Amino acid sequence: MPVVFFTLQSHSTNAVGNRPDEYILINDAEEPRLGMFDKPLPCFGCGIGWFSFLLGFVFPLMWYFATILYFGRYYHKDPRERSGLAACAIAATICTVAAVIALVVTLL
Repeated sequence: MPVVFFTLQSHSTNAVGNRPDEYILINDAEEPRLGMFDKPLPCFGCGIGWFSFLLGFVFPLMWYFATILYFGRYYHKDPRERSGLAACAIAATICTVAAVIALVVTLL
């Protein structure tokens, strides 16, 4: 069985060619959305959606608040929020179905 050796070539990660005293902008002039996601998400870095999802287990009305944000297309401001807001919409649906079933069982 032949043995294959790989050699790693070192590439410069500096954008100006190994000159540490010069800086360049991260944003691209042709694509302004390129540097949009450099800042962290609100609510301790996890975003409004996931924060609402976790807080919804204690206060379920947060799921409904995030569902309103989801259907209001809040995630167009920051697409990273979409998954958390969708999870809240699903949790709100499950909570509503469970509440309706519990109400029907209680009344019958």
